[in-house]
Amino acid sequence: MSSPTGPASGLPVRMPRPRQPGRHRRPEPVAAPEGAPALVLAVPGVPSATARGLAEEVASIARSELPGLDVRIGYVDGEDTGSAEFPTLRAVLAHTAAQRVARYEQALAAGVEAKEPEGADAVVVPLLAGPDGALMHRVRQAVADSRAAAELTDVLGPHPLLAEALHVRLSEAGLARADRARLFTVATAADGIVLATVGGEEAVQAAGITGMLLAARLAVPVMAAALDVEGSVAATAQQLRGAGSAQLALAPYLIGPEVDARLLDAAAQDAGCAVAGALGAYPAIGKLALSQYTTALGIAPRPSGAPVR
Repeated sequence: MSSPTGPASGLPVRMPRPRQPGRHRRPEPVAAPEGAPALVLAVPGVPSATARGLAEEVASIARSELPGLDVRIGYVDGEDTGSAEFPTLRAVLAHTAAQRVARYEQALAAGVEAKEPEGADAVVVPLLAGPDGALMHRVRQAVADSRAAAELTDVLGPHPLLAEALHVRLSEAGLARADRARLFTVATAADGIVLATVGGEEAVQAAGITGMLLAARLAVPVMAAALDVEGSVAATAQQLRGAGSAQLALAPYLIGPEVDARLLDAAAQDAGCAVAGALGAYPAIGKLALSQYTTALGIAPRPSGAPVR
């Protein structure tokens, strides 16, 4: 029998946990704002099942960071054949804009008060680690051709999270220690890194910023080179050898779809370097894509595990 203040039997009672005050309390869950525009990933390179799988993984990471987020995938260099498997960026943006107008018209027809669509239909985030003038021109052209109200963000790098991702890919290939604090060595660890990118000199300069962060993590020299400039990778490797590096590694400053893997392998062979994997769908890629989206919209979801002040 219970008293007004609780069970008389003395059994434990599960009470609501009081909200912990101060900076260590758990962050409130954050979701995408209602009616927020779609995040459209602009995927470079030749459309393929591999590129689609990678983009879908990046989209899944972004959704996990911001529940309710509408993420779509469009291929920059695809063909307008109406393919549901590999839709072009232009087609995805046009469809996104049409859907938004249709929702508004359906609400009016149903007698529901609705605001006329305003602001961006979509935020386009290029799936690129660094700048590529030629490819970005094609992205801008696709946005213009779609006639959608789309906002185009910058590329994902340079950023410290990309240096982390490069470090992980090198360690996975046995070319760097996973953790400098651990007291063991990797016999195949490189003593010089060539950071391979595409996009010409502008891309090399941008990659060099992330390269400095990677050099600080690994305590070895890192130099950037352009895969799409003939002889650039081999010349950079020679420069590192001239400075005293003997065991070199090629670290792709690439997400993956933007370059033919055979070009990367050929450059590594010419330079006499072991090669690590591309960045791929490393978690940081999805987080950086989301960061570009939220910055464009002026919203800032709290990072996972961040303290609340």
